[in-house]
Amino acid sequence: MASDRRNFLKTMAVSPLMSADIDAQELTRHTPGSTYDVAVIGAGVFGSWSAHHLQAAGKKVILLDAYGASNARASSGGESRIIRMGYGADEIYTRSSKRSLELWKDFFQRTGNPLFHQTGVLWLARENNDTVPNTERILTKHGVRHEKLSQRELEKRFPQMWFGDVAWGLFEPDSGALLARRAVQAVVRDAISRGADYLPEPVAAPSGNGRITSVTTRSGTRIDAGVFVFACGPWLAKVFPAVLGNRIFPTRQEIFFFGSRPGDRRYAPPAMPAWIDVRDLYGIPDLENRGFKIANDNHGPAFDPDLGDRFVTKDQIEEMRKRVGERFPGLKDAPLVESRVCQYENSSNGDFLVDLHPGMDNVWLVGGGSGHGFKHGPAVGEYVAARVQGQGTAEPRFSLASKGTEQKRSVF
Repeated sequence: MASDRRNFLKTMAVSPLMSADIDAQELTRHTPGSTYDVAVIGAGVFGSWSAHHLQAAGKKVILLDAYGASNARASSGGESRIIRMGYGADEIYTRSSKRSLELWKDFFQRTGNPLFHQTGVLWLARENNDTVPNTERILTKHGVRHEKLSQRELEKRFPQMWFGDVAWGLFEPDSGALLARRAVQAVVRDAISRGADYLPEPVAAPSGNGRITSVTTRSGTRIDAGVFVFACGPWLAKVFPAVLGNRIFPTRQEIFFFGSRPGDRRYAPPAMPAWIDVRDLYGIPDLENRGFKIANDNHGPAFDPDLGDRFVTKDQIEEMRKRVGERFPGLKDAPLVESRVCQYENSSNGDFLVDLHPGMDNVWLVGGGSGHGFKHGPAVGEYVAARVQGQGTAEPRFSLASKGTEQKRSVF
């Protein structure tokens, strides 16, 4: 217990870099007349890590984003995201999460940005659901530390939670939460410091067939490059409507932060882990005094990332407050301290999309994070960089051909 407390305090060390947001004017850098090896459009978690890996491979890279790195409308915006190794039977994502956590931690250590909280992740299991048993099997296969806890053990370890309908739990002690917005901006800032260019401007959709040589920003700036990576998240379907208009489905997702009573630290680390109820809900403990985060993982209605209404309703607040009070009796009638509306950019089945445009042989389509993609940014960027350079083996599950036109999510 003492060592756990020391590890937690270590993650909370303060760095002057962690609070430095991307300043567009300060960091904008583009040399007119330059020809880049790769232009990455979209400075979210997939785009920023793709630029990072390509830059590290010696490529001349420019990164662009219409609203700026990890902006409030992006799927990579917001304060926190769970990083877990468990994925049911989907072993491909357990491998990716393991690799990503290594890369996240290495990056944070190198840059002095302590943006990972090792809170642990607790899965809540029921007798008639095979997601958690499959998770246990795959974690065991890959040597991921975990504990299987009976209901009685859960009640003893986490007395602030109600487990009446939970048969058992699975705890990943080495997993936790990433501070999302600042993490992405740290990756972008680091890429710039190592030579990448950065331009916070929207790019017009490319047209034609075969090989394109440039794209144009709204201000009329021409960006010449050998390869173009479009990692636009929920905007992918808008940029390429003919190809992705019926294959990427942005949905509205509400997130709530509730406040505990004064001095009550039962809902903050190290007492409280991140947690997942595979029926619908997930939550992150109170990090940096922002409040206890909870959200519904079920897909919401269709959503426009540019124009969608980003206010939660009174009915939604009251419904979530009720759910919080059921699982966490000490938070019954807790005040709402923050809320936001973001979006998932869902593929038909929840698998990522990393593939060439069918009509443009040097344009890569990267997206389909589907609500679970943030944690995988480092591994996805590594994969994208390899594929752009003609290396590695294509993963069939990431292909455009595998994406249907109907939402039937199979990845949790």
